[in-house]
Amino acid sequence: MIITNIETVPGKTIVEHFGLVSGSTIRAKHIGRDIMASLKNLVGGELKGYTQLLQESRNQAIDRMTEHARQMGANAIVNVRFSTSSIAQGAAELYAYGTAVRVR
Repeated sequence: MIITNIETVPGKTIVEHFGLVSGSTIRAKHIGRDIMASLKNLVGGELKGYTQLLQESRNQAIDRMTEHARQMGANAIVNVRFSTSSIAQGAAELYAYGTAVRVR
């Protein structure tokens, strides 16, 4: 599956358009990560636990979006975007979406 954030796939021609595909995941903060983040806030620096959590969330959302496109018969997803939103205190949704197409 080709995944790109631009409207076309360079060197390929879009031959079929399937429409919107998406994938999402909702994650809650982990108490251990919260404690470490609080300590890190005192001295500054990257919050590696949250960086890892977001990377895992992006990967899961992309995997779900890709499976959605595969079920439609697509071999590429163009114009991919990400969105996040707060669901509840301590929980957030990461949403990936794009346009499923067949390229040749």
